Amino acid sequence: MPVTTPAAQDASGVPPVLADPIGVTVALVTAIEPGLTSAMIADIVAGVAGGRVKQRRLAQALTDRPDMLRDGRSPAPRVVADLLIALRRAGAAVISAPACAGCNKPLRSLQRRGQDWYCAPCDRRPEPCCVCGQSRPVAFRDRHGRPQCVQCPVDERDPVDAVTAIVTGIEPGLTAEVVADVVHAATTRRGQRHQLAWELQGRPDLLTGAGADATAPCVLRLIDLLVAAGAQTITPPVCPHCRRRIHLHRRIDGQWLCRNCVAKTRARPCAECGAVREPGSRDEHGRPLCPTCLLRQPANQETCTTCRRRRPVSVRTPDGPLCQACRPWPTGTCTICGQTGACLISKTTGQPWCRACKQRWARCAGCGQDRPIRGGTLETPLCATCTRPDPDFWQACPSCGEPGRIHAGGNARCARCTIHRRLRQVLGDDTGTIRPELQSLHDALAATNRTATVETWLNRSAAPNILRALAGQPLTHNTLDALPPSKPIEHLRSVLVAIGTLPTRDEQLTRLQRWITDTIAARANPDEQHLLRRYAIWHVLRRLRGRLNGTDTTHHQFIAAKRNINAAVALLDRLADHGSTLATARQADLDQWLADDNTGREVGNFVRWARRNKLTLLELPATRWAGPAAPIDTETRWERARLLLHDGTIDAELRVAGLLVLLYAQQPATISRLTLDHLQITPDSTRLRLGREPVILPEPLADLVRDLASTRRGHAVIGASDSSPWLFPGGQPGRPISAFQLTKRLRDLGLSPAQSRSTALFQLTTELPAAILARMLGIHISVAAAWQRASAGDWTTYAAEVSRRGLLSEPQQAGREYRS
Repeated sequence: MPVTTPAAQDASGVPPVLADPIGVTVALVTAIEPGLTSAMIADIVAGVAGGRVKQRRLAQALTDRPDMLRDGRSPAPRVVADLLIALRRAGAAVISAPACAGCNKPLRSLQRRGQDWYCAPCDRRPEPCCVCGQSRPVAFRDRHGRPQCVQCPVDERDPVDAVTAIVTGIEPGLTAEVVADVVHAATTRRGQRHQLAWELQGRPDLLTGAGADATAPCVLRLIDLLVAAGAQTITPPVCPHCRRRIHLHRRIDGQWLCRNCVAKTRARPCAECGAVREPGSRDEHGRPLCPTCLLRQPANQETCTTCRRRRPVSVRTPDGPLCQACRPWPTGTCTICGQTGACLISKTTGQPWCRACKQRWARCAGCGQDRPIRGGTLETPLCATCTRPDPDFWQACPSCGEPGRIHAGGNARCARCTIHRRLRQVLGDDTGTIRPELQSLHDALAATNRTATVETWLNRSAAPNILRALAGQPLTHNTLDALPPSKPIEHLRSVLVAIGTLPTRDEQLTRLQRWITDTIAARANPDEQHLLRRYAIWHVLRRLRGRLNGTDTTHHQFIAAKRNINAAVALLDRLADHGSTLATARQADLDQWLADDNTGREVGNFVRWARRNKLTLLELPATRWAGPAAPIDTETRWERARLLLHDGTIDAELRVAGLLVLLYAQQPATISRLTLDHLQITPDSTRLRLGREPVILPEPLADLVRDLASTRRGHAVIGASDSSPWLFPGGQPGRPISAFQLTKRLRDLGLSPAQSRSTALFQLTTELPAAILARMLGIHISVAAAWQRASAGDWTTYAAEVSRRGLLSEPQQAGREYRS
């Protein structure tokens, strides 16, 4: 299917001026000026009209009147004159320079009056002189603002003498010479000196505290300079609103106000939260938004004209903005993947390609490097330079000499050289030398294949600002812990750990310890602090460390420990509100709380610990697990298992994770921490060690696991290692996918991990003894036995049965096996 042509795009309702304004401008200029290449003109247009609105305004003006490129005459937008001047400087011979609307003189710089541009002499607009009445250029204005021409007499009195007389009359300690120097420093033009003299003659009290009522800003400058020169009587004004003696920033409603009061005068009710604040910006309807609500508004989002959803604007049409899903895309057949659908025209090949292939990375079949696909096919992908090896198409980088696309600007260079320069600015000292503690980070960023990701990290991430703020301090975990906790800091920490700058540590356990310290310090009662310290540190943390057995704390373990401590805090607060303590509380108090609040059952762990340590008389026995609460749906389990086994459109990691939940009753926290060491792949079989004994994986699950082990890739680019040990890499370098994220992605597939695991355990305990399940699935023997009792699986005589097999004859054993 052929690609939709530009004419067809016009017919579909998207004018070329809106779809490709730079292309429209380049086509118009190229048709007139043969001496400049299209690439050079495109760079000039992008430099002159950097924003999308200016690009469209420029394209529309030239489309309406293309003769403007030859005659340079206004009226026209300012961006047209800037383009003409830039093209002339680049060597254009046919393109005209902007022509003055008054004298038609070619301009190299211009002054605008409305939509017309003029030279400096013609810009002096004539006005009727207040003395002779002739319409002439204005040479002077009197104290009432009336114009006077150059031929009419002007007041010959020197304004400096008038100001000096007023100031020395108020401040006799200053000499006339000092005051004259101050007046010349406060006013740079003759008209300002006249204005200053006229204003002080009318109101001398402006110099003694009433300066906020001045009209001209030169009055405030004069007061500041006089005070700096040693004046004692001259008084700087106070802000009329806040009454502070502070620098006055702007004149509002006839009075000069400080910067804070000026901001308060701009306060408007926010359209989102209703708070009266200074607007940070306005939405697409012109309503004010405060800075807080503005941060919550994603950039470049408006209401789509078609779907009426608030989404990022992809294209603007005469009817309104359209989102990415609703904009009309030209259809065609992608030359890389062969799929028919929405396609774009590749600048490298001139052939259609889909948006998925535009984002695709692979190992180039020509040069063998991991680069974006720009040509070839999915079987034999090619990068940009291998797709079009024509040396005339690519420019050589002046720094490294490699051919490629050169970044525009004063110091033009390729993307990788630009990244190297930016890294020296961000990670280096004043001389550009990389700081020793950041050398590993510089090497990791400089070696990253995806330079666009590094550029985004430098431009949008908060990590560069954090590193600048830590300049001169040792780069350690404690230094990062001293900063306010945030996601950028945690991601930066993971990058530094992955590249070896920081040592590895259990982040969830450290986070729990820090939270416990803050929670205990927030208690005002020293006895409660001591009690919570004993329980949290010597019971909860101690038991958690015993269960870790050398592994890191999971998110669920962190939440469980935090829940137990919060329940203890809630119980102490409840007792304090009723005038009792843990030692004096009675069982009726606890029973009443449990009756009022069902969540009080979580305090059982704390009560039983306090009872064992003889700190209370309260009792709250543990509730014995009586089996799964939700119904067991075995048929749904096998239906979802078949879907994951045979549906190739689902990601391989989700298929494997879901099957491990459905078939082997594994928790997402356990699945997320599987490594390549848990796999034993041989030509004959594939084994996965979930417990002490490995499990032989059947086909096609074994094939899925092998493919996942060979093609797994995390989402992290910066700091990520090519040899990650995790079977399910996560978004942070060197770390696996979080159990929370894996659970969320499984739920998006319609799979409930908790319910599916219960169904799998219920079925497995009816088929296998508890001891075998505990060894193969990695669960505790008591858990396996409890599930066996819940499923009514009768395996109590299994050991005796095995021990008697050796005493039976072969016919008896065969008959017993047949009957069973």
